[in-house]
Amino acid sequence: MRSLDSGQGLTAVNRANPMHPHESLIREFYAAFARRDGEAMARCYHDEVFFSDPAFPALRGEEARDMWRMLLSRAADLEVVLEEARADDQGGRARWTATYTFSRTGRGVVNRISALFAFRDGRIVRHYDSFSFWRWSAQALGPLGRYLGWSAPLKWMVRRQAAAQLERFRERRAS
Repeated sequence: MRSLDSGQGLTAVNRANPMHPHESLIREFYAAFARRDGEAMARCYHDEVFFSDPAFPALRGEEARDMWRMLLSRAADLEVVLEEARADDQGGRARWTATYTFSRTGRGVVNRISALFAFRDGRIVRHYDSFSFWRWSAQALGPLGRYLGWSAPLKWMVRRQAAAQLERFRERRAS
């Protein structure tokens, strides 16, 4: 987008450089996330999607879709803000912030996340979210996270708990 110099603060789409379809898909994904629409998010993913972040290091296919459904099902006060999205034929990236109350402790979290994407057949086939686990754990877990958030055992504990929660969610969904 470029700014029009009309003195009114108007913006217009640069017609010579329209938004790439992959960028539109990223924006669609985060718009669905912001309105807590897990099914719309799931439709943005390719059948062979691979997702990874510090809490869920390796999810594939329906497991990745269910992770978003699970998180949204218990997100009482989630706010998602997409700060930047860019994409082309080679891949995409986004910066976004999630603000919410961590359900296990009742503590407030403001998590700033960087995402990388790859695409196939007009859908997201690879999605890598990265954030500071130490910063997240200090907010979500309090003193325990502040002092041990850098340690592998705490990260493993959080991953085991997250995996168990996802497994229970998936079992309930299947029944």
